[in-house]
Amino acid sequence: MNIYSINNIKELIKDNPYVGRGIIIGKSNDGKNAVFAYFIMGRSENSRNRVFTFKDNVLYTEPFDASKVEDPSLIIYAAVRDYENKMIVTNGDQTDTIYEGFKAGKCMTGSLRAREFEPDYPNLTPRISGVLEFKDNDFSYQMSILKSADEKGTACNRYSFFYPALPGLGHFIHTYVTDGNPIPTFQGEPERVAIPNDIDSFTNDIWTGLNENNKISLYVRYVNLGTKAVETRLINKNK
Repeated sequence: MNIYSINNIKELIKDNPYVGRGIIIGKSNDGKNAVFAYFIMGRSENSRNRVFTFKDNVLYTEPFDASKVEDPSLIIYAAVRDYENKMIVTNGDQTDTIYEGFKAGKCMTGSLRAREFEPDYPNLTPRISGVLEFKDNDFSYQMSILKSADEKGTACNRYSFFYPALPGLGHFIHTYVTDGNPIPTFQGEPERVAIPNDIDSFTNDIWTGLNENNKISLYVRYVNLGTKAVETRLINKNK
């Protein structure tokens, strides 16, 4: 196995029924854009009853049909928000934890010391997070996963990954390996994936690669490192 191989995101996920929630961060192949994507999937009616909405420069998960909401605590949150020269993307309300940590002078890892995996036994879903930090017309990025140390949720293991931004390369972290009961959580380092120049082809590869029954919403952002122009795509299965 070549540890430096780079996967096509569609090929990586297309036969996997349930990768859960996923974050991809990287730089476009031409080196011009900082790129990230966030998607959510769901198996239960409560999880599938969601849409992405973007307001006041923050991306939120919200109920599609408010009358059907059973437990909003783990499915409704701010998923993407900016702080100064940083962009935060996570799969839960730890977005706000990181944001408040930055305001207090902490780093992402330090901010997340106050958090752990989700209390949704028996799955004990990991909390995954990413931060892009911009400087001198370039950026670097980091990723984090907080996951249970055992099947009982006795303790929390904390993993952080720091990356320089290299043209054409991104990293993909997701909550689950595949479907199951309980659902097996993500293992190892974030996976290496190709980041194309075109936002529409990247968006299409992710959306069409995700399992049709379980995918819910996708958000993709390209930020031009020179002009700072922002281009986004947002797809909701529930319309």
